[in-house]
Amino acid sequence: MKKLLLLACCLLATRSVLAWGQKGHDATAYIAECHLTPKAAKKVSKVLDGHSPVYYANWLDNASHTPEYAYTKTWHYLNIDEGETLESMPRNPKGDVLCAVTALVAKLKNGGLSAEEEALSLKMLIHLVGDMHCPMHAGRLSDLGGNRRPVMMFSAPSNLHSVFDSSIPEAAHRWSYTEWQQQLDRLNKEEVAAVQAGEPRDWLLETHAICTEIYDFTPEGTKISYDYVAKYAPVIEQQFLRGGLRLARLLNEIYD
Repeated sequence: MKKLLLLACCLLATRSVLAWGQKGHDATAYIAECHLTPKAAKKVSKVLDGHSPVYYANWLDNASHTPEYAYTKTWHYLNIDEGETLESMPRNPKGDVLCAVTALVAKLKNGGLSAEEEALSLKMLIHLVGDMHCPMHAGRLSDLGGNRRPVMMFSAPSNLHSVFDSSIPEAAHRWSYTEWQQQLDRLNKEEVAAVQAGEPRDWLLETHAICTEIYDFTPEGTKISYDYVAKYAPVIEQQFLRGGLRLARLLNEIYD
């Protein structure tokens, strides 16, 4: 079993990805789906042509690499360098995850969109709220969100960004996205409301604080093993749940 886990981690560590791995986005979208009001769920399904949010949870990762949607490449993250704040750090003129989420929510709430425009905006929002909760997507520009911070994931060369996007989630639990939801989504109503409080800016800053702690704990060349996975698996679980519950709140506000 350990050999299989090591092999999986080594394979995943070599991947370069834009965001949570597929399972992370699927789990986030499914948690959100489970918390939609009946009215919102019906409208979301209609906008997505009968599909669930999970169906499009990873769509933007692929779309951002096509000429048609290349303008969204910078929308997956927001960089804040060491010693800078959200206010002092120059923002990317091509956009970032906070600008994108804020604009998409406003556009969907205002309405008046064509069916095609609404579907596109909704698909983007589903993905980007997940990205907003991915720790290294609020990382430093100086190392491209951890992409240029080399580490060893067990015995495989990797980087800090890939480790948190896919390697740790996959190493922590070999669950389907429905199992992630079943295991994590156990808060009472008051706890759910507490998680859903705040606005996208607050959530981004919360993710940045997590990212800062990760940087401090993980210098270049860190050899990541079972103890590291055990330390940060609960953080990954927390962020999946937060992203899903907060996406649900936004969709309920838009469609209910």
